[in-house]
Amino acid sequence: MTETTLVPHRTLNDGTTLPELGLGTYQLRGTAGAESIAAGIRSGYRLLDTAYNYENEGAVGAGIVASGIPRDELRVTSKLPGRYHRHDQAVEAVEESLYRAGLDHFDLYLIHWPNPKQDTYVEAWQTLIELRERGLLRSIGVSNFLPEHLTRLTEETGVTPSVNQIEIHPWFPQDEDIAWNHEHGIAVEAWSPVGRNSQLQQDPVVTKIAEELGRSPVQVILRWHLTRGTIPLPKSADLTRQRENLALYDFELTQEQLGRIAALAREDGRLKGQDPAVYEEF
Repeated sequence: MTETTLVPHRTLNDGTTLPELGLGTYQLRGTAGAESIAAGIRSGYRLLDTAYNYENEGAVGAGIVASGIPRDELRVTSKLPGRYHRHDQAVEAVEESLYRAGLDHFDLYLIHWPNPKQDTYVEAWQTLIELRERGLLRSIGVSNFLPEHLTRLTEETGVTPSVNQIEIHPWFPQDEDIAWNHEHGIAVEAWSPVGRNSQLQQDPVVTKIAEELGRSPVQVILRWHLTRGTIPLPKSADLTRQRENLALYDFELTQEQLGRIAALAREDGRLKGQDPAVYEEF
């Protein structure tokens, strides 16, 4: 493949754009993390995904500077932690995140979890709307929100999230939630898109399809995401793997192969049982 792979962009419901494949940065910290992020940007990633709770927004900012790629070519995402859903706390958290990253705005900012027992996610959402009007955030969305949470946001504020980032992989394909989000004009990003540290990549069905196509199991899974219209955010600190994860645009999966992958779905394939209806993260 070439030195740099250009990833197509999609237009969100607020008119902003987002690459259809991004670089997850969870656990990429310090100098090594910043160098890995810079290498990923130089290889072609233009969507970077971080969060306040990842404690690496500084490394992301340093990686952006070190990459030499103009800031306006990038789409940088961060997320609001559950402990800062109240208005004043949310304002300070966003401002602090920007200071850490050395940026004057985030291209996309998400509420990390709804934390429904606390019942403060609508207040957090109203605050993100305000911060978007201030120019600190270009686009606003959510992560791990169920349809009932999303419906409430729209009904109570009149603003529908541009993005919902949820757990998606072949063991947990989330067909119904993806369809609901797409029907309501919400783009869907996938976290843990290749199964994190599970055995998904060694599944015989996945490895067989990879063999048929002359590709890696990870490439097969990432191509599956693109075919379904979801935006995967694979994380890797290794330059060779980063480039491999971008090399998805010169092959396709057949309907028969897609059917075999669909059969891998489990009744509850969540990797850590984090059901947004009850799970809370602060």
